[in-house]
Amino acid sequence: MAHDNNGLGDKIKGAVNKAKGEVKDQVGNATNNTRMQADGKKDKVKGEVQDRIGESKDRH
Repeated sequence: MAHDNNGLGDKIKGAVNKAKGEVKDQVGNATNNTRMQADGKKDKVKGEVQDRIGESKDRH
């Protein structure tokens, strides 16, 4: 049974957020900007959650 609501969209959003978070984390680290680092870590966590939602949708 095929689902219209597969997890690909969530996985793509998750990958984008993880990549964006990684860049912010690295730039924040390089420039000693702890706020940017913290934002990057939040984006990475958000991306991880979206990725898991996508995986979950794919399994159901």
